[in-house]
Amino acid sequence: MRTGQIAAQLYTLREYTRTAEDLDRTLRRVAEIGYAAVQVSSIGPIDPREVKASADRHGLAICATHVPYARLVDETDAVIAEHKLWDCRYVGLGMMPKHYREAGPEGYRAFIREIAEPARKLKDAGLQFVYHNHRMEFEKFGGRTAMELLMEETDPDAFHFELDTYWAQAGGADPAAWVRRLDGRMKVVHLKDMAVHGDEPHFAELGEGNMNWDAILDACRAIGMAWYVVEQDVCRRDPFESLAISFRYLTERANR
Repeated sequence: MRTGQIAAQLYTLREYTRTAEDLDRTLRRVAEIGYAAVQVSSIGPIDPREVKASADRHGLAICATHVPYARLVDETDAVIAEHKLWDCRYVGLGMMPKHYREAGPEGYRAFIREIAEPARKLKDAGLQFVYHNHRMEFEKFGGRTAMELLMEETDPDAFHFELDTYWAQAGGADPAAWVRRLDGRMKVVHLKDMAVHGDEPHFAELGEGNMNWDAILDACRAIGMAWYVVEQDVCRRDPFESLAISFRYLTERANR
């Protein structure tokens, strides 16, 4: 891992990206922390050209995105054009629609059928669809997790993953083992820590919780991870400070 591979997920800063002016100030602060790239997610209705200009102004690459499901399916060509403008290869889906995930294995299969064409279209355009998990994907159906169903019943070229370490752990899985299982189908990972306060798990800055980062980062290196994306869904302090703490932790690991 190199420091130039460390990115910030803008979902962490979603309260500060609602307008083009807010986004520009936020990207400046992200760059000042030391991040090389951002994942674009949950920003306001900002012209993609303004997003690109602001990222360029502050020397930040756009390494990945999260795109609403309806846009992926119904506006695939526009999504492709945006990502080409941003020089961004990885087109992410943050969560499948609720009606699919609540319908059990047949819901997952219906999702797989519907996403297949847009995912293949992205692939043919030189981009890569990546699926971001939550805890629910580690629910078992007939002895097999939903993550295994997604792995085994999708096109391995067109359907890739963006493993979220926190949600894998929350689902009772070993994040490091899953990184290795996804070798060949994952180049972007979401890094977030899990701390325990009282009886409840909470999102935490990297190194401030209980995740086994030695094993996770070793696994990421082993499979040739391209982007290490820091995300914290909820911060117990200023989110810019949280991102700075996580960045310092990762850069110390990168320089070892």
